Amino acid sequence: MNIFLSLYIMVDGYFVANFVGKTEFAAINLIMPVLGILGTIGYMFGVGGSALIAKALGEKNQKQANRLFSLIVLVSAGLGVLMMVAGFIFMRPITSLLGAEGQLLEDSVQYGRIFILALPAWILLYEFQLFFVTAEKPRLGLVITVLAGLSNIAFDALFIVGFKWGLAGAAAASALSQIVGGMFPVIYFMRKNDSLLRLVKPSWDGRAIVKSMTNGSSEFMADAAWSFVAIIYNMQLLKYAGEDGVVIYGLLMYVSLIFSAIFVGYSNGIGSVFSYHYGAQNHRELKNLRKRSLRLIGIASVAMFLLSEALARPFSTLFLQDAPNLLPDAIHAFRIFSVAYLFSGIAIFSSAFFTALNNGQVSALISFLRTFVFELGAVLLLPMLLGVDGIWCSIVFAELMAAAVGSIFMVALQKKYQY
Repeated sequence: MNIFLSLYIMVDGYFVANFVGKTEFAAINLIMPVLGILGTIGYMFGVGGSALIAKALGEKNQKQANRLFSLIVLVSAGLGVLMMVAGFIFMRPITSLLGAEGQLLEDSVQYGRIFILALPAWILLYEFQLFFVTAEKPRLGLVITVLAGLSNIAFDALFIVGFKWGLAGAAAASALSQIVGGMFPVIYFMRKNDSLLRLVKPSWDGRAIVKSMTNGSSEFMADAAWSFVAIIYNMQLLKYAGEDGVVIYGLLMYVSLIFSAIFVGYSNGIGSVFSYHYGAQNHRELKNLRKRSLRLIGIASVAMFLLSEALARPFSTLFLQDAPNLLPDAIHAFRIFSVAYLFSGIAIFSSAFFTALNNGQVSALISFLRTFVFELGAVLLLPMLLGVDGIWCSIVFAELMAAAVGSIFMVALQKKYQY
């Protein structure tokens, strides 16, 4: 589900890069991190709420699980509507602050305002990825996400290639696909179903909402901070390499979205299982799951590094057909950036692991250090020493340090949680 959710952005980029233009492609890459921060609200409620709901299920409290589930869906959707209105109004000044000017500014505002109209549905799509797993319906969640992704591809082809709507067509295609993916689960859970969860009349529980936000704060911080850091990356690239640098960074982010989605998807998918056994005090199974998870992540990390190195040229060529002069620089950036995949898996898993154990403080600290300290510091300082290469090296440094911090916490708290 995480992989197909990441493909939404990548599909838009492919169609725009090859059928619209380079400036429009840069516009998507420039504004998407801002939109990503807003959409991550759903991720926060999904991860944090799933931990509470799964714990209630582990304690055999079905009514409480349904009430929590329904309340979280309602609150997150309401926040989505408020942010949609505010984002639409302030899209131009926000984009100006990113450093965009001229046509790049106009294109970014146009894409952002159309895209943000589907923000409430995007938030629901994010959180239902987690809730389908908690409800023991991960396959249905995958089917819905795949259908939404396929609809995005179909709408892109129709609006961009068929109707010639350009950048506006790309934004409309993504917005409609999010509505497909976000609203179908609402209909499913409102009806009688054979899952563990169902939408019922919610009762207000402020403490549960705060706990959900606290539990999911680390994952929200990780994604929101990633988007914030991406904004800084774009600003630095506009300074050191111009619009071409933003285009190359967009290519790196497309691969990073897919590969990170594998780590995030696994960590969150197994998270509700950790929460269940933690609630049931099944320490032997906690230890077994953690051991197997670390082994899988280690194997996947090496595989992703090798795959990224192998994909550097063909992937860059796929997106830069109309800008072959950027190909050497793009391949060079890929070679550096791919080293980060050796460390990002353990950094992501360690944060999600402590969220599943309802230790939002440690999880948030790992995420905070990973992004706001290690990565943000590196992207601001390394370019002064290494130029553009310093920007590409920043993520490698950040993931290495975050993996080290996450490993230290897992060892230090082993006795406390008996895993």
